[in-house]
Amino acid sequence: MLQPRMLSREEEGATAGSEENEVRREDQEKINRFSRLHQRETVLEDQLKGKQKDKEDLEEVSMELELADEDELVPYKIGDSFFQLPLEDAQSMLLASSDRIDADVSKLEDKLSELRDELQELKVSLYARFGRSINLET
Repeated sequence: MLQPRMLSREEEGATAGSEENEVRREDQEKINRFSRLHQRETVLEDQLKGKQKDKEDLEEVSMELELADEDELVPYKIGDSFFQLPLEDAQSMLLASSDRIDADVSKLEDKLSELRDELQELKVSLYARFGRSINLET
């Protein structure tokens, strides 16, 4: 049976509440900022996944439309309604939608990149201050 090991005074001071690891107001603000940014990161990742799924769906529909007759009308959904459009019009509208989604994806990726850079800076700062006594891994 293993016996619990007693900590030396140095180990105790390094792990439990020494004065140098006291949480200051600025530290708490950084921790709070990290938490808010992490939540925002999760939301942006979900939005990005949704946009990527929409893009895949549009590409699939575009491939299906390539097989359609040029003379037939194609149902195209706008809002909650379907409209019968000529094939060429439907394809151009799909292309425009695809371009908008590409722009949205690009913006979301840029925001995520900036956010992750700031999260990394906060991690470095907080780990430098608190070491192992803080866990910022998600």
